[in-house]
Amino acid sequence: MMFQSRLGEPSGGSLPNRICGRSAPISRFRGFTLIEMVVVISMILILLAIALPMYNRSIVRSREARLHQDLATLNKQIQEYSLDKKKAPQSLQDLVPGYMKFIPDDITGKNDTWVTDPEDPENAWDPNQTGIGGVHSGSEEISSDGTPYSSWTH
Repeated sequence: MMFQSRLGEPSGGSLPNRICGRSAPISRFRGFTLIEMVVVISMILILLAIALPMYNRSIVRSREARLHQDLATLNKQIQEYSLDKKKAPQSLQDLVPGYMKFIPDDITGKNDTWVTDPEDPENAWDPNQTGIGGVHSGSEEISSDGTPYSSWTH
């Protein structure tokens, strides 16, 4: 049984042509051309070239923000310990577990690279036994603002 299409062509023929609704051979419309593939791949590469540096910068900024927060927390807990105990802590481990659950990691990814600053002997609670007055990073890497992380206090 033959039917006519809207264009007036007979709609009989092979099954693939009837399914696709066209009378042209299927092999002519299969796949993408090489130029189309090159254009799509080029656009993907351009988008990646834009996105990757932005992603890397956001990772660095988040690590630096974490360092700022950890420095502020450590220095605040050192002050609170000193005010409560009427003496400065002798090591960062003195802050655990009473003031902190754990010592946070430095920007290096380790918690044993923090560098402690000695308490000022003139303002020390106990001039005979000075402790920690503050802390800063032990990393000599350069931050995104051009200063070494070790120069950051909080």
